[in-house]
Amino acid sequence: MSINHQKNIIEVEKVSFSYGNVEVLKDITLAIHQGDYISLIGPNGGGKTTLLKIMLGLIEPQAGQIKLFGEKLQDFKDWSKLGYVPQKAINFDPLFPVTVREVVAMGCYGKKGLLKWLNKKDQTNIDDALAQVEMTKYADRLIGNLSSGQQQRVFIARALAGKPEVIFLDEPTVGVDIKTQEEFYSLLTHLNSDMNITLILISHDIDVVTNEVTELACLNQTLVYHGEPKKFMKGNYLETLYGKNARFIDHNH
Repeated sequence: MSINHQKNIIEVEKVSFSYGNVEVLKDITLAIHQGDYISLIGPNGGGKTTLLKIMLGLIEPQAGQIKLFGEKLQDFKDWSKLGYVPQKAINFDPLFPVTVREVVAMGCYGKKGLLKWLNKKDQTNIDDALAQVEMTKYADRLIGNLSSGQQQRVFIARALAGKPEVIFLDEPTVGVDIKTQEEFYSLLTHLNSDMNITLILISHDIDVVTNEVTELACLNQTLVYHGEPKKFMKGNYLETLYGKNARFIDHNH
């Protein structure tokens, strides 16, 4: 997908946030363009997940504002444009008796409302979403019987079923092996390049994402860096983010 730097679909303007007396975000300003594949990186407690939740409207900034598709967050209504893949370990009970198809179908209710029946078009969207993540043959299987990597594909399919223009992913590769991570990042590249979906990814896999994404936003309370991964690699930003002893580890992805 070609990136349109003339079209900001998410604008973060001087956003600050604290939990009690602990300042997590301080005066953050950045723009996400149509077609970006951007990763938010930084240490634990640096504000990545908090910023993501603010952009999604799940929590309100204590200073500054967010614009989505040119509208102020408080005026924005078309939430179906946004898909969200949260941290699986926090939001999913693998023992819950639900099939893969039923999980993906949940992604359709953002537009329809919970009390509406799914129609033929919705069923087609579910089929398409399963196909995009190569999980069609698992549609009738209980999701708790899948591997972690397969479950994460299902959660992406759930987001895709709503036909979003943007998908937020919060550390989606936690707990999966290296081979599964490689397949997962290939899937994300497909979503961005072939399906024209803007991706916003939180990750600790710095060595991997610098080779995968089009932009990095590096957070440690403040915005330390925002730009191309290659320039980040050449700069002295890693020490600012993680301290003097921080080093890149090559996992040969």
